[in-house]
Amino acid sequence: MKKSKIEYSQNFLFISRDELIKVMENSLSKRRLKHVLRVEKTALKLAEKYDVDYEKVSIAALSHDYAKERPDEEMRDLIISENLDLEMLQYGNNIWHGPIGAVLMKNEYHLEDEDILEAINYHTIGSPKMSLVAKVIYVADFIEPKRSFKGIEIARELADKDLDEAIGYISSHTISHLIKRKNKIYPRAIETYNAWVATGKEENDDSFIY
Repeated sequence: MKKSKIEYSQNFLFISRDELIKVMENSLSKRRLKHVLRVEKTALKLAEKYDVDYEKVSIAALSHDYAKERPDEEMRDLIISENLDLEMLQYGNNIWHGPIGAVLMKNEYHLEDEDILEAINYHTIGSPKMSLVAKVIYVADFIEPKRSFKGIEIARELADKDLDEAIGYISSHTISHLIKRKNKIYPRAIETYNAWVATGKEENDDSFIY
């Protein structure tokens, strides 16, 4: 299947790719929609390289920011009504929009595939265990062409060689960025770091005291 010719089988969604893009066009700003389309293009290249289902990757990429521009009040209500992790209420949109986006796609478009829902859910914070689809979206969202900051080229190079190494680098980069800015870190993001970056070994270093 060629990326430019991808068509949905309707095994996962009852709408076509063009209709899904229209949904996102009506839900997101033009700037955000352009980002979503770049993430899809990047994700499909990774899917081709790592032999991941194109249709699942396309749906997840186009849907990953579905909830990004919802009002905070609506998002808080959904966290409570959908029995999501209430600890999220202490954080903000960057943490909320992934899990809420997965809920909305399931409720509004009857999306049931666990790989796709997981990819939408975890695209910002990652997870200790991720399907190939989730890995692709997590990495593609970080390295899409318009991203420009110190370290992005390293992430792109790693993505071209090994998805798991790219995930580790992205998780480490994200945690370091949050620490530098003295931001609160959502515990599940730390779980991702521990799974993909930390060695689990304690080094004997008398100069550092716990």
